[in-house]
Amino acid sequence: MAANEKLKEKIAHLPHKPGIYKFFDETGIIYVGKAIDIRKRVNSYFNRSAQHNKKTLKLVSRIQDIEFTIVDTETDAFLLENNLIKQYQPKYNILLKDGKTYPYICIVNERFPRVMYTRNKISDGSRYFGPYPSVTTMHVVLDLIRTLYPLRTCTYNLSPENVAAGKFKVCLEYHIGNCKGPCENLVDETTYNQNIAQIKSILSGNLSVAKNYFKEKMSAAAEEFQFELAHQYKQKLDMLDDFQAKSTVVSNTLTNIDVFTITSNEKCAFINYLKVMNGSIILTQSLELEKKLDEPDEEILAYVIVQLRHEYESTSREVITNLEIRLPLDNISVTYPQIGDKRKLLNLSLKNALYLRKEHEGRQEKNKDLSEQREVRVLETLKKDLRLTELPRHIECFDNSNFQGDNPVASMVCFKNGKPSKKDYRHYNIKTVVGPDDFASMYEVVTRRYKRLLEENQPLPQLIIIDGGKGQLSMAVKALKDLNLWGQIAIIGIAKRLEEIFYPGDSLPLYIDKKSESLMLIQRLRNEAHRFAITFHRSKRDAGTLQTELTTVKGIGPATAEALLTKFKSVKKLKQLTQEELVQEVGERKAAILFAHLHAAS
Repeated sequence: MAANEKLKEKIAHLPHKPGIYKFFDETGIIYVGKAIDIRKRVNSYFNRSAQHNKKTLKLVSRIQDIEFTIVDTETDAFLLENNLIKQYQPKYNILLKDGKTYPYICIVNERFPRVMYTRNKISDGSRYFGPYPSVTTMHVVLDLIRTLYPLRTCTYNLSPENVAAGKFKVCLEYHIGNCKGPCENLVDETTYNQNIAQIKSILSGNLSVAKNYFKEKMSAAAEEFQFELAHQYKQKLDMLDDFQAKSTVVSNTLTNIDVFTITSNEKCAFINYLKVMNGSIILTQSLELEKKLDEPDEEILAYVIVQLRHEYESTSREVITNLEIRLPLDNISVTYPQIGDKRKLLNLSLKNALYLRKEHEGRQEKNKDLSEQREVRVLETLKKDLRLTELPRHIECFDNSNFQGDNPVASMVCFKNGKPSKKDYRHYNIKTVVGPDDFASMYEVVTRRYKRLLEENQPLPQLIIIDGGKGQLSMAVKALKDLNLWGQIAIIGIAKRLEEIFYPGDSLPLYIDKKSESLMLIQRLRNEAHRFAITFHRSKRDAGTLQTELTTVKGIGPATAEALLTKFKSVKKLKQLTQEELVQEVGERKAAILFAHLHAAS
């Protein structure tokens, strides 16, 4: 594939240094990439010998400009690429477009702090824990804390002056045991803050501080024969043990580790993230990403690791993965364990990723089955409504287009199993008809289409639809008879005004229920054929106008006219160019001639 001259020149002057590059089309940034050598990497996209996939070829075809930024190291390029992808959301980059605002648990910066959940972090001195991957997960932790510790939920300003002045009274929360009544100074601030310190430890993934506290309190109460109070502490201890048991994975020796695993198919990648603190999973997240350029799993995983660690504010220095990847981040070690507790942890994460993939593929297969069932149902309805002898799995629809008799063209669209088969669409230039004769044009294109199918021994459709009334239909029938195909293919005509269905030789039309799926399919075919014909006719008409004008200009030869025709399609677009832009296309002399002609004509 050839880059235009402007891009070739830019690529030739790109630096052999690490950094990032940005590809632009007319709408803005469409791709951001990183490279150890910017020029070599960008040049590889335009290398004709490279075996690019279709998605990459499409990306390259849209590139109109290139920008780059040099950085000092590969690490800087890696992080800058990540930030720019997040900022610009380019079309051809894989994106974490979750759309969610994750919940946090917040310990509010105030006297007798409240513990609450929020989705918005603000810089007010409050302490935030999270984010949590789901509201359900967050509420499990929050409910545990509220069960273990009686905390206030009111929004009163409990300053020492306000409390001493007796401005507040205890509420229902106090009477049912959920609050100790700091508003009436019924609990001292030191004891309350001890509870807050333990809550911070729990939310940080360290349950040992709270467990030791409750053990000591339980033992002290039992020694003083306060068995009911000791039982209350025992219940709280059991809650912590139960909470930890549900999240303990393999060993208490594992602390502050991030685990990332990935599996993928042709279209999507499936990633699982586990965060482990003190042998317990305190956070888990599974997600699927749509591939944009058939990116390798290693590239996707590296991108996701940076994004999720930032999202969840991870400080882990060790990352466990199921792939050997280069993660150019300072003070981060990446390991691929083969045995032991870390391997068990890795297997657990991979099991979650594989389950997500299986669920996705099962859902896709189910949707495919439902779609196929619907297609068969619609075709069965069409067969019944049109009184056909066989299921119309292959349908072809014809339409003509001309403008005041100029540039007559026709189109044929093909649907297979109720869906467009665009590789089988055909355009036709009318060759044997002079003037605006839709009837003769229809005869020509139907004859040409099925004569060719017969010659090439290609399968014939079960149904032909003619966009038009009785006249067009009769000429299509004549074409089939002349080809000895009459009676082998069902054929109908559809008139636009009242959506009447005509059969050959029948003077009375058939009316199908307006809400019928079979009529909707016929209309879809008719509309698609009309769109396809009109698009072709317009392009042909515009091309003819441009070519006629250019070839009449003295000094503009056929080769120049053809080149401009291919690139700009219409006179209107050509007139929008400045003389300087024309110079870049055809040189100074021809640009001056062409610019003077076009603007004199306007």
